[in-house]
Amino acid sequence: MKKLLLALAACASLGGLAACSEGAEGDGAAPTDAGEVNVYTARHYDTDLALYEDFTKTTGIKVNRIEADADALIERIAAEGEFSPADVFVTVDAGRLARAEEAGILAEVDSPVLQERIPAHLRDPKNRWFALTTRARIIIYNKAKGQPAGLATYEDLAKPEFKGRICMRSSSSVYNIALLSSIIAHDGAAKAESWAKGLVANFARPPQGNDMSNIEAVAAGECDISLVNTYYLARFASGEKRKVLDGVGIIFPNQATTGAHVNMSGAGVVKSSPNRANAVKFLEYLASDTAQQLLAGGNNEYPTAKGVAATSAVEALGSFKADTLSAAEIGKGQPQAVTIFNRAGWN
Repeated sequence: MKKLLLALAACASLGGLAACSEGAEGDGAAPTDAGEVNVYTARHYDTDLALYEDFTKTTGIKVNRIEADADALIERIAAEGEFSPADVFVTVDAGRLARAEEAGILAEVDSPVLQERIPAHLRDPKNRWFALTTRARIIIYNKAKGQPAGLATYEDLAKPEFKGRICMRSSSSVYNIALLSSIIAHDGAAKAESWAKGLVANFARPPQGNDMSNIEAVAAGECDISLVNTYYLARFASGEKRKVLDGVGIIFPNQATTGAHVNMSGAGVVKSSPNRANAVKFLEYLASDTAQQLLAGGNNEYPTAKGVAATSAVEALGSFKADTLSAAEIGKGQPQAVTIFNRAGWN
């Protein structure tokens, strides 16, 4: 009870950044009252509520959650120290997983279930975090104008022949920061900065909007090319929005080299977890077929567990070779990526 009160107090102190739930109960009686698990999460999808309910129904373990920005949660857990009520940390960006790791708030987990279900390149080498879902950052182009000649890689976007043809969102987007960090890891900082400057020179307009608005801009011919996450494209797969998706072509970049950059949602057990056994059970549940379908299907992402298929809308985008760069490497280069963006004039 004391730990739960601490959790609720932590939530209250996060103010407008956080939203709390007293728990997620399944329909019908749980097997037994097996205690609780306190989840600090940066995921804000409605389908996650179904996860909590099903986990409680299956295990009898009550889920208490605190929702906030990942950086705020990391700072909170670090500040709470050994008295933190947090059991599980969940985030939607590889860089934040790396930051949590660097902050020393994640524990090593010895779980044969997780090691068997989650591929090695999608989990920390010391098993401090595990990827739950992935999404690729890919190139799109205006289909009516045809696929641009000479465009097959991220690096190609900086070619002078694409001057005035590219729409992008702000460099402050974690998706763009993670991508540039991966380019730093593969090509070095000097080449990454040259790439950023070349891409800025090719902008059709100042950075604006989000991935969805840039998909619409490319489909409408306002610009020819953009970089977007796969799950945003899948959101246009049905209904009246389908004509937008039909208006763009897709290029999975760097298929002959490093593979397409992917980012991830992931989770780990907090080092000071007061309910460690329940926390491990929760992570193992998140790797189950049922949870993977809810996690990935709710946001049109790719499941990470072996043998689980993505939604039909995601599968329809096509298969591709994914970059296997670790979250630690992606996270390590992010501060430098922000500096490079600023010097390149990418606002």
